Amino acid sequence: MKTEDFDYELPEHLIAQTPLQRRDASKLLVLDKETGKIEHHVFSDILEYLNEGDVLVVNDTKVIPARLYGEKFVTHAIIELLMLKDTGNDIWECLAKPAKRVKKGTVISFGGGKIIAECVEEKEEGIRLMKFFYQGIFYEILDELGEMPLPPYIHEKLEEKDRYQTVYAKNLGSAAAPTAGLHFTEDLLQKIKDKGVIVVPITLHVGLGTFRPVSVEDVKSHKMHSEFYEMSKETANILSKAKRENRPIIGVGTTTTRTLESIMSLYNEFKECSGWTDIFIYPGYQFKAIDHLITNFHLPKSTLVMLVSALAGKEHILNAYKEAIEKEYRFFSFGDSMFIK
Repeated sequence: MKTEDFDYELPEHLIAQTPLQRRDASKLLVLDKETGKIEHHVFSDILEYLNEGDVLVVNDTKVIPARLYGEKFVTHAIIELLMLKDTGNDIWECLAKPAKRVKKGTVISFGGGKIIAECVEEKEEGIRLMKFFYQGIFYEILDELGEMPLPPYIHEKLEEKDRYQTVYAKNLGSAAAPTAGLHFTEDLLQKIKDKGVIVVPITLHVGLGTFRPVSVEDVKSHKMHSEFYEMSKETANILSKAKRENRPIIGVGTTTTRTLESIMSLYNEFKECSGWTDIFIYPGYQFKAIDHLITNFHLPKSTLVMLVSALAGKEHILNAYKEAIEKEYRFFSFGDSMFIK
């Protein structure tokens, strides 16, 4: 299976640079994964496709202002750090730019010394383990000094930080938003619950996988970076009951899907647990957890296009993308939505 098989041509003007004024006003392409039939709606119409007893699973991770700009001690060279993963004891896995200037022992000052970071280990692909030193509450200082880590294809400045958060974001730790959830409003979620749909959270802190393209020719040679996930006992019990009763489980986003599939692959059941996952889902994978998926439109040749192709079939997905392009759908993080039913 070749990475090239998941390529498609996208006109640059369809890459959404800013969020819509109303979250649930985005377009919604509904794709039948069995027949390939396509329907066009607006996102608030998702209500029509959800029924009493269905379980809608959301990722309640919260994006941290994870992009920091600082100065190296002595040389004053400007260094950018993108904080990817909290490994404990104030040591974070970070993507450094320019990485060649950050060696073991390099010390960087942020905000005039409000945060000091020392490189304690050099890893591949520009990754560095950085030990942070500060006085006070780390996330409060980070909120003051850091910027929202928007993907590199977004060139516009984000006016409101909360538009790169879901309305149900709760657990701090992500380097990127679980963007399929950006379309939900509190009002729409309430209507979904009023219809008898059960909404439950899981947590997956989005890391480097979101920023890394597939660079290998053979899909199976690609290595995913691990990300931290967590499932509560309450969520596990609700999902287990739904599985026993053959009620549909709908994943909101690829991060939610990867978490649910990881847990089912590991334990063959839903259970209270936490850990690290590097699951890579591509065509041939047999889904064990979800039945349907709400997702955005993903980058060409990305692991996320491969995941949705595994669920709906590559031909159906690429055909749906072709039609979305023809109908001027907006793509990627701030773009429109797809429901794979």
